[in-house]
Formats: sequence, C-alpha cells, structure tokens
Amino acid sequence: MPQSPQSPAKPKTGKGVKANKSSKTITPDATPATGDAIALLEADHREVEGLFEQFEQATGDATKRDIAIAICVALKVHARIEEEIFYPAAYAVLDDKSLIAEAQVEHASAKDLIAQIEAGAPGEPFYDARVKVLAEYIDHHVGEEEEEIFPKCRDSSLDLDALGATMALRKQELLTGFTKSNPILALS
Repeated sequence: MPQSPQSPAKPKTGKGVKANKSSKTITPDATPATGDAIALLEADHREVEGLFEQFEQATGDATKRDIAIAICVALKVHARIEEEIFYPAAYAVLDDKSLIAEAQVEHASAKDLIAQIEAGAPGEPFYDARVKVLAEYIDHHVGEEEEEIFPKCRDSSLDLDALGATMALRKQELLTGFTKSNPILALS
C-alpha cells in the first residue's frame, strides 16, 4: 500500500493474531485495540496484513485453512463495525459522500470473495487465488481509507475517541459471537 509523503511507513507486524499452541490454529485477537476510531481500524488493517503474509508463507492445507478462517473472521468483524458505526459517522461529516459509497461497494466485493473462500478448502482449484485476490482488494481498500477517508475524518468534528470506544465494544461483541459459533475459533 502506498504511503503518503507525510505519513511514516507502518510496520506489518501481524499483531493481534493469536496462535493456539496445541493445534496451531490462527485466530483474530479478541482484545480490541485501544484508542480512537481510526487507530482501531488501522490496527485491524495491520492485523489482516499480517494474516495475509502468514497465508502466503504457509504450507499445508490445515495451516492455510486456519489462517484463511482468521482472515475471513477479522474482515467480517472489521466490515461490520465500519458499516454499522464508522461509515455512518464519516458520511455525516465528509463533503465527498462518494468516498463512503465506494468503500461500501468494495466491502460487497470482499464479502463475495470471503463467502467463496469459506465455502472452499485449501487444495481446491482457485482457493489460493481467491485469498490472493482478496488480499489485493483489501490492500487497495486500506490504501483509500488511510489516505483519503481517515485524514478527512481526523480534520472533521467527529469525536473519534467516543466513536472508537463504541466500535471497540461492538468489535468485542462480534468476536465473542464468532468464537462461540465457530469451534475452530473457540480453541484459542
């Protein structure tokens, strides 16, 4: 993702990812990031970037499956908090409403690929290609958010701290729901 001249490169740490020691299951961290709304979303971006890097380096179908599940869950939770909380707030303060409309269309495309990944399995035709294309979609989406939407929101009247607190609570709620409904996630 290209960086703007004013912003330093952000490390791709994969922070926020937990590995289950007994089964090596990879899951999103259920501990929401602290800070304002944009800091929370950027932390999610770094987490997913780290998961995509892990997928690229992974060998073995079970490992790839676990990482792909973690990617899908992290993206579904992230998209929900953006769509339910962040985007409506951003839409209200941004002059260029098309930025939010485009972001929502990008979410729809990503959700389609996520559904295809969840319905497939490593080793099947197009599985790895779907994960790779999803990574490219997300990289493009993250770039637009971090270079266009987030700076405009920072310069607006949004109370990013209050918004971040609301988003962190919703994220925790969603992650708890995924953990309870998905036995693989419950292992971590």
